[in-house]
Amino acid sequence: MYKEHNSLFSEIKQVAGYLWKRGWAEKNAGNFSVRLSAKAVESKEEKHLLEIDFPALANQIFLISIKGSRMCHLAKNPKRNTLFIQIGPKGQNYQVIHRNKHAQKAEPTSELAAHLSIHNMLVTSGSRSRVVMHTHVTELIALTHIPQFCDEPALNNLLWSMHPETVMFVPGGVGFVPFELPGSAAIAQLTTEKLIDHQVAIWEKHGAFSVATSLEECFETLDILAKSAKIYFMVRNSLKQAENFGLTREQLERLRNIVF
Repeated sequence: MYKEHNSLFSEIKQVAGYLWKRGWAEKNAGNFSVRLSAKAVESKEEKHLLEIDFPALANQIFLISIKGSRMCHLAKNPKRNTLFIQIGPKGQNYQVIHRNKHAQKAEPTSELAAHLSIHNMLVTSGSRSRVVMHTHVTELIALTHIPQFCDEPALNNLLWSMHPETVMFVPGGVGFVPFELPGSAAIAQLTTEKLIDHQVAIWEKHGAFSVATSLEECFETLDILAKSAKIYFMVRNSLKQAENFGLTREQLERLRNIVF
């Protein structure tokens, strides 16, 4: 299965390198999944029952990062750090259908529940997005340590007001997910709900999930948001006292009227 997806593995190398160099992927932080196709594939691997059924994903094949994988390793050898899995015909289980010889005991990412829940929603809604990516965006995590920005409208108003491109390329803003345990069914459900209407969901004090048509697009959206957060901290730290700053409401409205 590797040859038919060479371009995807090249993209994984590139984007994993971006995440590592940006400091958004310490140790084994971050994971991703790519929905590929729905076709019958024979495998002798064990079938793993899922806690929740995902009927829209019946027979769907995914390329997914493995549990404990490092982005610095994915940037060098993505084939050793990913698995091809297929969801069962009723969406009740999954099975590894292809793995690298160096990943014989590897399992899918610990955030598998969140990934499948999001993909199920994307398929059901008819979205073009087929990639889900989770990473620890330092600047966005820092924002959610400030209580006033643990509020979706306040968080979006801040991000939009720091840079014109945030309004232009993330017009729907981000979804905010209050703190929940990673890997839990609760955080999977909350994240899925936020991504119905947003490209990005930010987990309080943890990181972000992004959905798009490619890994590169997922990264680019997070990069724009990170720049806005960085500008906020730079400006705030340069002021001697609290002052109003950022794009005005009138300026934001003018930006929203631009047609691309």
